[in-house]
Amino acid sequence: MTPATAARPRQKLLWRHLWGLTLSALTLVWLTLMVVAWYTGHHETEELSDGHMVGVARLWLAVSPTEVGALSEPLSRQGLRSYVQDVAVIEWQGDRVVTDTHRLAAGLGLAAAPLPGASVRQYEGAMGSGPWRMVVTEAADPAAHAPRRRVAVLMNMDQRVDLGGDVAKHVALPALLVLPLVALGLWWTIRRGLRPLDRLSREVAELDAFAGQRLGDQHRFREFSSTVQAINTLVDTLQTRAQRERAFASDVAHELRTPLASIALQARAAQGDASAEQLAALEQEALRAGRILAQLLDLARAQRTGVAGLAGEAAAPIELGALAAELISRHAQMGHETGHELSLVQPDAPVQVHAQPMLLELALRNLLENALRHTPAGTQVCVEVWQTPLAVGLSVSDDGQRGANATQHPPAVPVAPADTAGLGLGLRLVERIAEQLGAEFLRDQGDSPMTTRFTLRWPR
Repeated sequence: MTPATAARPRQKLLWRHLWGLTLSALTLVWLTLMVVAWYTGHHETEELSDGHMVGVARLWLAVSPTEVGALSEPLSRQGLRSYVQDVAVIEWQGDRVVTDTHRLAAGLGLAAAPLPGASVRQYEGAMGSGPWRMVVTEAADPAAHAPRRRVAVLMNMDQRVDLGGDVAKHVALPALLVLPLVALGLWWTIRRGLRPLDRLSREVAELDAFAGQRLGDQHRFREFSSTVQAINTLVDTLQTRAQRERAFASDVAHELRTPLASIALQARAAQGDASAEQLAALEQEALRAGRILAQLLDLARAQRTGVAGLAGEAAAPIELGALAAELISRHAQMGHETGHELSLVQPDAPVQVHAQPMLLELALRNLLENALRHTPAGTQVCVEVWQTPLAVGLSVSDDGQRGANATQHPPAVPVAPADTAGLGLGLRLVERIAEQLGAEFLRDQGDSPMTTRFTLRWPR
C-alpha cells in the first residue's frame, strides 16, 4: 500500500449512503406513527367509552325500570367482539341506592348520590382495587313529589386502557407489516436510479483526456448535461494545455540546443589550443544556457501553487510606477553595457493594482530583459504606466524593429505561442504569470516611433 493510498479516507458507496438515509427516514416515520397511533387509540377510546356510558345512563333513566338487583357475574367477552366492554350501573332515588349491578357503591364510597358529571373513583372491595371511570346523570323532569333519580354508569379504567392499546395496535400493526415491503421497494428504486450515474462514472474513468476523447452529449437525463459539459470543457482545457506544453517543450529544446551545441564546439576547439576568444565565447554560451535554465526555474515556480514568495504569496496593493522605477534602476548598468536607452513614462497620480508583488516583479523583469537582449544597440526601451476608466496597465515598448515593419498599427492581440518563437522563454514566462495575476498579456506595435510593445492589462 502506497502512502497516498494509506492516507486516503475510506470512501462510501453512494447507494449505501442513500439506503441508510432512507432507512433512517422510514424508522423516524414509523416511530412517529407509533406515537400518533398510541395517542389516537387512547384518545378515541376515551371519547367512545364516555359516550357509551352517557348513552347507557340516559337510556336507563328513559325506561324507568323497577328496582334491579345485582348481576350474577360480570359480562363475559367470550364469543363477542373484543371491543365489547362491561359497564356497571348504580341508581339512586333520593339518597337511597336502588340499583347496584356490580355491588360497587360501598367500595367506591357512594352511599349518597354524587353530583352529575364525569370523574374517576378509586375502588377498594371484593372485586379487587383500581380506578373506575364514572359518569353521573340525573332525570331532567322528575315526577311531582317523586324522589330525585340519579344514575351512575361506571367502567373499569384498566379495561379502557387495554381497549386503547388494542386500537393503537390495530392502527400501527399494518404500517409495521408494510415497512419491510416499502424498504425493499426503496432499495430497488435507489439501485435502479443510480445505474445511469454508475454508467457515467465508468465512461469518465475510461476517458483518455490527453487523447482528445470526449463524453457523448446524448443522455437520457437532463441533470447530467451540466456535468457532461463541465467534463468536456475540462478535457478541452487539458488538450489546450497539453498542446501548449508540447509547444513549450519544443521551444525549450530549440533554445537550449543552440548554446549547448556552441559550448560543445568551443570546448572541442579549445582542447587543442585554447585562445582567449574561444574561452570568452565558451563563457558567453554557458551564461546563455544558464539564463535559459534560470528562466525555466522561474517558470516552474510561477506555475506552482503554495510556494512562499511566488504563486502562493498573498496579493497586495502595488504601485506600478514605483515598481517600474526600481527595476529600471536595477537594469541601468545592463542597458549601458548593451547600448540601450531606458526611460519611464507614468501619470502624476499613482496607479495601483492588487497582485502578488514577486510575480509582478518577475514579469516586468523578464519584459525588460527580453527587450535588452533581443534588440540591437541604440534601441530605446520605454516602460509606460497608464490607466483609463476601463483598465490599468504596464507596457514595455522598444524601437528595435522586432515586429513587422508596417506603417499601420494593428490592434493589440493576446500573445500566442507563435509570437514568442525566437524571442526566448521570457515572454512565455510572462504569459504564465499573467494568468496567475488575472491580467491580459497583449502585443502590438505601440505608438511611433516604437515598433514593438508588450502590455500587461488589468480590467477595472
